[in-house]
Amino acid sequence: MARILSLSRPLSLCRPCLLWGASTRGMSLEERARQVFAAAIGAVQPDSVVRRSLERKGDSLLVAGRSFDLTHNLHLVGFGKAVLGMAAEAERIVGDHLVKGVVSVPHGIQETLRHHGKGKMLLGEDSRIEVFEGARHNLPDANAQKAAERIRQLASALTESDLLLVLISGGGSALLPAPVPPISLQEKQDVTRRLAAAGATIQELNTVRRALSLLKGGGLAKCAHPAQVVALILSDVIGDPLDLIASGPTVHSEVLPAEVWAVLDRYGLSDSLPASVREVLGQAELQQGQGGKQAEEAGHVLNAVIGSNGIALERAGRCAREIGLRPLVLSPGVCGDVRSVARLYGLLARLCLLPGLLH
Repeated sequence: MARILSLSRPLSLCRPCLLWGASTRGMSLEERARQVFAAAIGAVQPDSVVRRSLERKGDSLLVAGRSFDLTHNLHLVGFGKAVLGMAAEAERIVGDHLVKGVVSVPHGIQETLRHHGKGKMLLGEDSRIEVFEGARHNLPDANAQKAAERIRQLASALTESDLLLVLISGGGSALLPAPVPPISLQEKQDVTRRLAAAGATIQELNTVRRALSLLKGGGLAKCAHPAQVVALILSDVIGDPLDLIASGPTVHSEVLPAEVWAVLDRYGLSDSLPASVREVLGQAELQQGQGGKQAEEAGHVLNAVIGSNGIALERAGRCAREIGLRPLVLSPGVCGDVRSVARLYGLLARLCLLPGLLH
């Protein structure tokens, strides 16, 4: 069975399965498969993952087994494709303890949610959260950069008595572009685009992105220090590596200048960098060795993965058992060419039919 780590409260029984009761006679295999699929998707909906993970008891906020005092001191920021629904649910839970918030979401998402009848994913008219739409076609743009600056300003103004709730989901990296001055957004995009075209891995791209960004690689948490930071993360990356999800804005990850230059050298970009990028990397070399201070600031951060492929699989397996199937959960980390994976699954299905294999 897959090994699954969840920071959420225990999951309840799958509602679609309960509607069918103990007997599943008359259900086709396709109907059962659709029930299981619906259960998996339902387990990682933006509002439901927040509702399972965030609890208010009087003037306390409970997250991942920890308690935080609420004294009308909570501020909220968020960025990602699923963040609007997460923010709406979070605001319902914390109520008037929310002072203000800023979220950066994809262009057109509010109209899309209205059109599809997803009103519960939208903020109320009296919401204290400011919404910025940007990153058209999932690419950083001026609107997303404006949102990132508002988020940076909010975080930088906090004190040690404040609590910053950070909501993160897939797509968050493009919705939080904040190049280190004097690098322009266009210059940063050009460097990362050229690296990607040359075949750089996601790890190599993130190494360079973090070095050129104010908020990625723990930069947002650093801005918010000395406030307490609680990040609720809906993962879209296999294995849930916190430093890769939205480029880890709340995860301390020191990037050494030598590592950045090694990546740039590997793909032949070192001699054609903009002057602004060279300046920033030069400054980073002068500031090297301040990891102790950054590690101290990282102690004010709680990162909790509240939704992931593993959590969806866990719910799918539970629902399958309740409707009379015998699930075999292999791993939450399956990836690769679809045809190759499908052939492997077909082989495994035939093996499962061998007498005595699952007994």
